[in-house]
Amino acid sequence: MKRRTSEHPRPVPVPATCSRRSARPQQLKAATASRRHEPYAVRSAHASDAPILARFNRAMALETEQRKLSPPRVLRGVKALLADPAKGAYFVAEADGEVIGQLLITYEWSDWRNGNFWWIQSVYVAPEWRGRGVFKALHTHVEKLARKRTGVCGLRLYVDGHNTKAKEVYARLGLKATHYELWETDFVLG
Repeated sequence: MKRRTSEHPRPVPVPATCSRRSARPQQLKAATASRRHEPYAVRSAHASDAPILARFNRAMALETEQRKLSPPRVLRGVKALLADPAKGAYFVAEADGEVIGQLLITYEWSDWRNGNFWWIQSVYVAPEWRGRGVFKALHTHVEKLARKRTGVCGLRLYVDGHNTKAKEVYARLGLKATHYELWETDFVLG
């Protein structure tokens, strides 16, 4: 089932008195700005989405951490998650039937709260769609789902300390920085 949220670009009508070619820059700028409020389709990912999800994950790792991930390993990882809902759930944003963004949630049990945090991970928006509300549509969809479930106690995500642009986006959506630091021992990527 497709769920419509906000932010899908579509052609904006230009007044009959001028064509797009002859429209003044202010008119074109206003037309482009109004596209920010058009709906995207946000849905749960399907097994058939695995190749694009894997490609987006590899692009994100290269862009954010300069890591070249193994394509077969990432594809196996995506397929394993899609086949086992206990591992998590991917959501995708579409425009005109094309996947343009993704978000993964995984689960962390909180005994303090007697509920699961949904961890937002593997966020990626195709470069040509950035700054147009795609992540906002994905986040809004996931937050609404989480709030409807009694066993969910909140949303969490982690972000690279130097990624100020992402931090600004997260703050605008109501997420707050915590006093926790993330520490790990990585047995696969080191």
